[in-house]
Amino acid sequence: MLPVARFVNFIEQNALFAPGNKVLAAVSGGTDSVLMSHLLKAAGINFGIAHCNFQLRGNEALRDQEFCQNLALKLRVPFHTINFDTTVYAAANKISIQMAARDLRYQWFDTLSRQHGYQSIALAHHQNDTIETILLNLTRGTGIAGLHGILPKNGMLARPLLFLTRDEINKTVSDDKLDFVEDSSNASAKYARNKIRLEVIPRLKELNPSLEKTFENNLKHFRDLELLLENQVAGLKETILHHGAGEIFLLVADVKKLNPARLLLFKLLQEYGFNETTVDDVLSVLDKHPGRVFESTGYLLVLDRDKLIIKQKKAGGPQTATITSNEHEAYFGAYKLNLLHDDSPLIVKDNAMAASVDAGLLVYPLTIRNWHQGDYFFPMGMKGRKKLSDYFINQKLSLHQKQDIPLLVNGNGDIIWVGGYRLDERYKVNNNTKKVTIFELYKLS
Repeated sequence: MLPVARFVNFIEQNALFAPGNKVLAAVSGGTDSVLMSHLLKAAGINFGIAHCNFQLRGNEALRDQEFCQNLALKLRVPFHTINFDTTVYAAANKISIQMAARDLRYQWFDTLSRQHGYQSIALAHHQNDTIETILLNLTRGTGIAGLHGILPKNGMLARPLLFLTRDEINKTVSDDKLDFVEDSSNASAKYARNKIRLEVIPRLKELNPSLEKTFENNLKHFRDLELLLENQVAGLKETILHHGAGEIFLLVADVKKLNPARLLLFKLLQEYGFNETTVDDVLSVLDKHPGRVFESTGYLLVLDRDKLIIKQKKAGGPQTATITSNEHEAYFGAYKLNLLHDDSPLIVKDNAMAASVDAGLLVYPLTIRNWHQGDYFFPMGMKGRKKLSDYFINQKLSLHQKQDIPLLVNGNGDIIWVGGYRLDERYKVNNNTKKVTIFELYKLS
């Protein structure tokens, strides 16, 4: 007899489908998805069947496609099917056949949902699939999230068979004499998941015949631990992750208080794309190397004197710009620089974003660039030369702030102007100046 009551109870307990939801059932034709289809029908749920032909198994794939169409006719539900050239897609995207099939399948499910108004997608994973997923994650390396296995609900994806084991499914299909088709590739240990299913789990069941029940209990503990961790991390984000002055940062003193430091710092930085290896490197240099920069795909993590600064990488904009004598504007990163040539010795005052320079001292082409280690200049109004790194420290600028400052560099290599801060003493307008060039910076964003 179909376990309809348990099925409905599991759906309600996990809020898989809202009342009146239109559900798209992913059906391969195997025992799991066939049983799910019959249960959806028996429970009175409004659903349609979707079947993918990945064109990887010749006539067998065509047989499966025809079987699923007939199942939909038998259950009197809508049927959707599609043929994919999976091999070509995998080669074009340089991914495995399995990953290609997964991408194609979910892309199509998303399209069907939008076109036909499906609010949920039902997948026929069961308890043994969860065990396989956890073991697979452990062999590849995983955090706590990898131990919770397959969740009953994840966005539109719902898994209403997670209350059943594979043995229970097989027995129900046999007892109710439900027709199904067998995918011959399931018997091959070529794929990692199949190897775990066919070779590893049978050995584990020799040690523990109640393996599924044991894993079910463990999963509850893992999910509770994950929730506990997420709650603690959420609290830390409120208390030690600071937002201000255009930056996100953590005080090094707060990082040192984290316990366990590696796990909690990783969870704080994970959403910015930093991995556990980066976290290990950061913790190893907290007291040693201010100025170190770590990168993820979209962010920089800067170890300043007393802070860890998270900074989003900027897209576009040149990191150096050249200015010839006949140009009147230039662009550098987030800045635009205007040039005004004047025959009178005009001096711009009270505007840090503008500087008046003795035009007779300019050697073209000029360059705008970022700060380099070892740069120095002669700050106007001060005696002698000063390293820019020391000047920036005096200005209380963090590493990522000083990297953003545009430097105007003469053709002879002298730094003329630290944009927005200080002119070089050697290039100021004086009584002998005959012509002035005024440089003015504008922030574009």
